[in-house]
Amino acid sequence: MKLGAFSVSLTVKDIHVSKEFYENLGFQAFGGDINQNWLIMKNENCIIGLFQGMFEKNILTFNPGWNQNTENLESYTDIREIQKQLKEKGITMHSEADESTEGPAHFTIEDPDGNQILVDQHR
Repeated sequence: MKLGAFSVSLTVKDIHVSKEFYENLGFQAFGGDINQNWLIMKNENCIIGLFQGMFEKNILTFNPGWNQNTENLESYTDIREIQKQLKEKGITMHSEADESTEGPAHFTIEDPDGNQILVDQHR
């Protein structure tokens, strides 16, 4: 099972303050739109997303089909196959990808401690 690029999506109180803080740690803006209250930042292979007012908890995020530079991978496990394998292992889905479709889709699960996990395929 190939989960693709990994990042942590952080819910922040003030995106401008958080941006400055992470810039001081060596992160640089990589994507997003600060005017829409979301920003993707990168330091080498570490990626974080800053999101103000969009969700309640921090989220672990995986992007099948992408590497850490958001470049398409030649070989990857489609999100619907990942979902199928997890369901077969008894993992409860909080939201599901439509298995009758192809291309972009997402699903969410939680780990045993309530940490949210988003698997979000963009291609």
